[in-house]
Amino acid sequence: MVKAFLGMGLLGSNFVTAMLEKGDKVHVWNRSAAKATALEPLGAFVFATPARAVQGAAVVHITLKDDNSVDEVLAAAETGLQPGAIIIDHTTTTREGAIARTQAWKDKGFTYLHAPVFMGPANAREGSGYMLVSGDPAVVEKVSPLLEKMTGQLIPLGPEEGKAAAMKLIGNCFLVAFTAGLRDTFVLANALGQHPRDISGLFEIWNPAQMLPARIRRMSGGDYTKPSWELDMARKDTQIFIDTVEHTGGNLAVMPAIAALMDEWISKGFGHNDWNVIAKDAIK
Repeated sequence: MVKAFLGMGLLGSNFVTAMLEKGDKVHVWNRSAAKATALEPLGAFVFATPARAVQGAAVVHITLKDDNSVDEVLAAAETGLQPGAIIIDHTTTTREGAIARTQAWKDKGFTYLHAPVFMGPANAREGSGYMLVSGDPAVVEKVSPLLEKMTGQLIPLGPEEGKAAAMKLIGNCFLVAFTAGLRDTFVLANALGQHPRDISGLFEIWNPAQMLPARIRRMSGGDYTKPSWELDMARKDTQIFIDTVEHTGGNLAVMPAIAALMDEWISKGFGHNDWNVIAKDAIK
């Protein structure tokens, strides 16, 4: 079976490398040709246009930047698609975009499936990491054996169109917030004369990541009247973070916004509630 892969960025090129190492025949295209031709010594067949790259391919994989680039490249590839071709899109896109493309390509007689990933380049090369998928159960069942070879774990999310896109964005939102929070943690550590390796040593013993499932349950439970840490006290500590860093001339990116959110809830009379009350309006 011939496969096509459009988009030879860090993920795409490593997915293709893994496919070639397994003996697959892969047609590739990239907007900047050099990234595609770099795979020729490994056995990839490089084409100058998306339409030529997808000719004869039963499955077309895409890893691009965003909704606009996916729509543009698929429009350019359309004349070359063979009847019944399956399009599998690994791009991080909007939920609405994934839903619209699923229907639009179905109307044209093709199958479009959104399968975004939590992977880095090494994961794509090794077949590790996580791949999300949702939509028509028959389609998911048909392509699952193919996708399972590309990832450490395929995570089926049910029949809801666009759910994979939504969960990918939710996961990335957490990663962005997590990294920005660590950045502020490092800034505070510097202000206190502590090295990041000491933070790592502390977290290896006291691992806050283990608290995540319980934290989600507590935040979404709706009852904040039995505090384990009162909002007033959390706000006091947050101000210490801010003052400590300001005293050394540094700046915190996330903590001032959190302090403002805490002040909002304190002004509403929730100061003696559990500090997780700051999520009260986010739980629907």
